[in-house]
Amino acid sequence: MLVAPSILSADFGRLAEDVKAVCDGGCDLVHVDVMDGHFVPNLTIGPVVVDAVAKAATKPLDIHLMVENNSFFVDLFAPLNPEFISFHIEEEKHPHRLIQKIRSLGIRPSIVLNPHTLPESVEFLLEDLDMVLLMSVNPGFGGQKFIPSVIEKVQRLKALIEKRNPDCLIEVDGGVNDVNVKQLAAAGVDVVVAGSYVYKHPKGVKEAIASLK
Repeated sequence: MLVAPSILSADFGRLAEDVKAVCDGGCDLVHVDVMDGHFVPNLTIGPVVVDAVAKAATKPLDIHLMVENNSFFVDLFAPLNPEFISFHIEEEKHPHRLIQKIRSLGIRPSIVLNPHTLPESVEFLLEDLDMVLLMSVNPGFGGQKFIPSVIEKVQRLKALIEKRNPDCLIEVDGGVNDVNVKQLAAAGVDVVVAGSYVYKHPKGVKEAIASLK
């Protein structure tokens, strides 16, 4: 299991230290939630802050766009050389075109599905994707409870991926902990995003990351 701690749950007063802590603690990716206050009812961070995260991180960035006007934000964050940029299928009129643009910038493209969005909505895009991110909470805020129906959704997506593009990863974001991670792994998840669980773990971030792995 690859682990991508979400900096949404970090202490922004000591962001560089918190980013270094998860990198030193054994994470695989650093998950960056970008929210514009339009697509979701929250406003988070822009390229100046993410640039600081990139400088502090020793692991690749996993940027999750929760925005309107995806192409504009891809252009903003591409210079930071993230490993992945994920965008929401619900917001994008021309997803195939945006996937091609992300890949042309040397970044691995990923699509995000909200809890209500069917996995079949990306079936004919899978051959061009490196990852699909399934939200297991409603996007916009950290610390929410895991929606159990995502387990069945993972299984349906996994069947489509095996048929269309076995190399495509499945990532799940929202309410992940050391209990439900076992169900997620069994269903076929490759990457988990965890914010509150990692940064608020009583034994520290290293122990939290190890328990998810």
